[in-house]
Amino acid sequence: MNRGLILVRHADRVVCMDDARREIADGAVAFRNGAVVAVGTSAELAMLADGAGEIVEAHGCVVTPGLVNTHHHLFQSLTRALPGAINASLFDWLKRLYPIWGRYRPEDVFAATQLGLAELALAGCTLSSDHLYLFPDGVTLDDSIAAAQAVGLRFHPTRGAMSVGESLGGLPPDALVEDERAILNDTIRVIDTYHDPRDGAMLRVGVAPCSPFSVSQGLMRDAAALARDKGVMLHTHLAEDADDVAFSLARFGCRPGDYAEQLGWLGEDVWHAHCVRLDAREIDLFARTGTGVAHCPGSNCRLGSGIAPLRAMVDRGVRVGLGVDGSASNDGASVLTEARQAMLLQRATGGPAAFDPREALFMATHGGAAVLGRPDCGMLAPGSRADIAIWDMTGITATGAWDRVAALVLCPPAGARDVFVDGRAVVRDGELVRVARRDVLRAADASLARLMALA
Repeated sequence: MNRGLILVRHADRVVCMDDARREIADGAVAFRNGAVVAVGTSAELAMLADGAGEIVEAHGCVVTPGLVNTHHHLFQSLTRALPGAINASLFDWLKRLYPIWGRYRPEDVFAATQLGLAELALAGCTLSSDHLYLFPDGVTLDDSIAAAQAVGLRFHPTRGAMSVGESLGGLPPDALVEDERAILNDTIRVIDTYHDPRDGAMLRVGVAPCSPFSVSQGLMRDAAALARDKGVMLHTHLAEDADDVAFSLARFGCRPGDYAEQLGWLGEDVWHAHCVRLDAREIDLFARTGTGVAHCPGSNCRLGSGIAPLRAMVDRGVRVGLGVDGSASNDGASVLTEARQAMLLQRATGGPAAFDPREALFMATHGGAAVLGRPDCGMLAPGSRADIAIWDMTGITATGAWDRVAALVLCPPAGARDVFVDGRAVVRDGELVRVARRDVLRAADASLARLMALA
């Protein structure tokens, strides 16, 4: 008896995203106790059916590894489409939003994070990072972690920080920055309390001073030393737009890549968000050091930051994953939409063969897992974690597609039919399993009403 085993069978295609990039027609995946035990054709796995605890029929579906989101600010999910920020560039956008975010309470961060993770789950995401970098009125990273545990996604929160306010030449208001010793102490607390370094971990904590224009060089160095002492990853924003590069040149006398190198912010334990304005030398530096990039094409377009040199980064061997970024700078949270946008932008500048849909889908799965240091995720192979998305390709948006794998990127379905995280159902038949949609919306609406009244 294979008690507890779940068998997904008769998929139109199982897309493994393994090293061989296998795609299996009439495919099947079996998993038990959070891990994949077998992948093959439905005929090859037929002997498992009699003892399976559950059989999931996937006729007309494509099965992929769960999608991976390498950059988000989930607290921003309550500030989408904000008047005064809709047509603003990065720095002006932040200045409009800082006063609103400064009024958040713990329940607002919980509600916003739960809302954003529910949105990601419904769109097939199984693993998400998060970058929370301001902590007003008793807010802690614990509020985000509690929300993730409620929804059921695999979660990589990072303890962000801002320490240089306007009076010291930084961008954020002084009221939103923290004492650097307090930042480091709380970072130690959340790592010691929550970080799980084991394979299969549902929760890992990273260290993430916000950006060159909101923290000191001393904090960047101390954060890197702390992260390496604790064996956790490092994350920040880098080279996001022309203003960001100009700030680095004026303030530090060097380009962003050089700034990162001087402060110890390169290596396989580091990933940077955006990197829109990296030049060829900086790209080579990232490739040589194994530094990762969270590519956020939707946000980059929304803020007019530019088109990142994705083709050059991938060709030179930089590890690249996709990020939806905060909902205030993207207004949505679909990793498949980001994959499509990434592909289209490279084609707009490099021609119709510049980026293939399968290459974009790889970034959305295996590539993102690699950026987050998760070789146990992002593929369907025996021993990998059972993070699985099942996509019904018989609906209006995908009907007519001859290549249903390419169609996931070219004409993506609105959401996943079923999503499993560590072998546990998080979405079934397009609906949340672990938390009720109405409760997510009720909490978000309550926080939104309070914030709008204060604004």
